[in-house]
Parts: sequence; structure tokens; C-alpha cells
Amino acid sequence: MLTPGLYLVTPDQADGDALFAAVAALLPARPALVQYRNKLADAAARRDQATRLLALCRGAGVPLVINDDLPLALAIGADGVHLGRDDGDPSEARRALGPGRILGVSCYDEWARAKAGAAAGVDYLAFGAVYPSPTKPHAPRAGLELLTRAKAAFGLPVAAIGGITLDNAPPLVAAGASLLAVISDVFSAPDPAARAAAYAGLFERSTQEPSA
Repeated sequence: MLTPGLYLVTPDQADGDALFAAVAALLPARPALVQYRNKLADAAARRDQATRLLALCRGAGVPLVINDDLPLALAIGADGVHLGRDDGDPSEARRALGPGRILGVSCYDEWARAKAGAAAGVDYLAFGAVYPSPTKPHAPRAGLELLTRAKAAFGLPVAAIGGITLDNAPPLVAAGASLLAVISDVFSAPDPAARAAAYAGLFERSTQEPSA
């Protein structure tokens, strides 16, 4: 079972050393997951960056999943993969990964994708954009009620993605999000390590609040 917390998604970064240093500074905050995502680098650069990040994350005990690229995840022995709409069949990915590695899928605002992902044996379901997103400004919006409904229906961790900041995150946790997928609000923060730690604090508070 995945630990609730910050789901740290890497920014597009051509400089592998800069990316490595940025992620290394955030790992002491114990994100639940790190996702390697780089839409601008070529295949060789992506493999090099992902391989370095995997070693870094393994050393910190934090799982690394690869965005949208099952062959790369398998080639470097990553801890899992995250698949979007056009990135292959989740059932086939589950078979290729085996039972011990992480498989997540983007469901956008589509209940049918969530249902199919759960049936395929994914480890988490991602919904979004929950807020307007600078990374994907035209992404469909997923309401908070979808997070609550999916958590109740499938019993799987639910990830919220899109436009998340520390200020607007608490309603997502309250709605049932186990993972908060964040890029810019952490990596572009004045103090990224402190911002990452503050996200972890959201989940600590949620577990300490008394039930009604």
C-alpha cells in the first residue's frame, strides 16, 4: 500500500545535474512518490536522468515511477510507471511490471477510466486537473466529489493532480486524496525543501484529527 503524502513530479529540466540536485534536496521531506517526467529531453537524456534519479531515490527509500514510458521503466528497473490515456493498456502494463511494482493511471475526469484501471490492478488512480494547471492549461477539470467517490468505490489510493498549491491542498486531502501530485509549487518555491515538508504536514494533521 502506498503511503499518503506528496507525489513529487519532476519539471522539464535539460540539465541533469540541476535536476539531480533539486530532487536530492527534497528527499529528506519523505515524499510518498517521485515521478520522473520530462517532455523535452531526448531518449538518451531521459534514460540517463531517470537512471541517476532511481539510484538517488533508492538510497532515500522513496519509490521512483516513470511518466508515460513503460519500456524505460522496465529497462532501468524503476519502481513503477504512470500511464496517461495514450500510453498503453494498463492490463498489459500490469503483466509486464509484475505484482511488486507500482502502476498508476491518469483518469482525468472519466469514471470509466477509473473503473477500467481498478479492474486492471493499478495501485492508484489519478484525477485532474483538480484546479487550473499551468503545466496543462487545457486539461479537463475533475471535481472534488470524484476523489471521494473513487476512494469509496475502489478502495485504492487516489491522487489529485493539477494546479495544486499548499494553500488549496487541504480540501483535496479532506475529499480523500491520498497523494498530491505537485511540480511548480514545490520546485519553484523560495524554499523547496520547506514547501515539501509542509505538504507532508498536511497528511500528518489529517491523521491526527478526531473523527466526527
